[in-house]
Parts: sequence; C-alpha cells; structure tokens
Amino acid sequence: MSEHMTRPIPSPQVSIETKPFWDAAAEGRFLLPRCRACATPFWYPRGTCPTCLSSDIEWAESPGEGVVYTYSVMHRSPTGPYAIGYVTLDEGPAVLTNFVDVAPDGLSIGMRVKVKFQETEGGGPPAPVFAPA
Repeated sequence: MSEHMTRPIPSPQVSIETKPFWDAAAEGRFLLPRCRACATPFWYPRGTCPTCLSSDIEWAESPGEGVVYTYSVMHRSPTGPYAIGYVTLDEGPAVLTNFVDVAPDGLSIGMRVKVKFQETEGGGPPAPVFAPA
C-alpha cells in the first residue's frame, strides 16, 4: 500500500519562489498561489501566473479539499499497488498527486478527498498527498 512508500524530495526543490508553500507544508498548511492581477488560483507553486504572466502572486490558505478527477493504479511496485491521479480542488486548480489511506480499488472518480502531508526522504519538505475526506 502507498503508506509504505518512500517519497522523494519534491522537485523542483525549495526555491525563493516556492518557499512560502513549503514553509506552510512543514506546518501542515496547504497554500495555493493566487494571482493578484487576474485573481486566478493555480497549481503548481511558482512565482508567475500561468494565465496572465504576472509575478504579483499572493499565497492563499486552502482547506485542500476537492474531488478525484482521474486516477491510474500502478501494479509494479515493491510495496504493492498504489494510485496516482488528478484532484480538482474546490478552488479550481487540478493537482497531480498520490492517493493514500485508501486501497486503489476503493478510489472512484468524483470521490471527495482532502490533502495530507507526508514526510520525504532525507528530511526534505513534506509532500502533499490526498486521502478520502
């Protein structure tokens, strides 16, 4: 099951643009970047809005809740099957993620999920994953 998997340090690693996200993750808080120019929340954390290319970004706290948009089960793993997929957050952005605390055959499209943070290898910043809400 996925709870036995190790998580590599997220890449790209912490940068000056993404530091607010990773600092909040270390506290168990999920932040979404939001463009001040066009008001668009987006994912993945970065310093430039993908919609209007503005660098006027704010970090908004999010409950990290959404629905499973799609998923795929990986069967070839030394720790057993695990699932990856996209979650559409309630705020709109889609997040590529791992699913935890649920067997792969227990997932379904449209299922409500909530963010969790799991430690990464070597003491890196915790990575966001999603579990049933």
